[in-house]
Amino acid sequence: MSQEYAAALGQRLRAVRRQRGMTLQQVEEQSAGRWTVEVVGSYERAHRAVTVTRLAELAEFYGLSTAELLPALPATIPPIGGGRFTVDLDRLADLPARQGGPLARYAWTIQQQRGDHGGTVLTIREQDLESLAVIYDMEPDALTAMLLHSGVLTIDATGAQHPGTGGVGKASTDRSEGHGTAAPGDV
Repeated sequence: MSQEYAAALGQRLRAVRRQRGMTLQQVEEQSAGRWTVEVVGSYERAHRAVTVTRLAELAEFYGLSTAELLPALPATIPPIGGGRFTVDLDRLADLPARQGGPLARYAWTIQQQRGDHGGTVLTIREQDLESLAVIYDMEPDALTAMLLHSGVLTIDATGAQHPGTGGVGKASTDRSEGHGTAAPGDV
């Protein structure tokens, strides 16, 4: 995570805590010591990196979704515009079920439709992220930011295929040439 993003995340965490009218000491007390003054304060000052799992747990403590704790994407990031994205299936498996479950089920469905098993990455389209945003009940930009931040998603600007994935990470040949029915995630 870049230092700029860490600082923006810290500012967002502080804003959420203050919106709830809580001091750092009250967070520690109301969480029965699970969230100490030192830890939450260091997250807010960007002196300590917060893991995706801990961020999800903190969001739950505050009664929010993980995406609601994430800062907005900076205006300097251009819209993807029909781009492709690569999902790291190993990192996806490490996310808490609440955060990664819908994407994991979606990815599994794509793999089944393509007949691709055992790969470590999967390429999806921007339209797939829009569909997933509905499932997650989030705005597409917020979902994209959450998945990019967690390291599960990367932007595949080149459209390159991923070698050694057993077909996962690219559209199956028969579908990409129009010899079959397009499945979710086919590009």
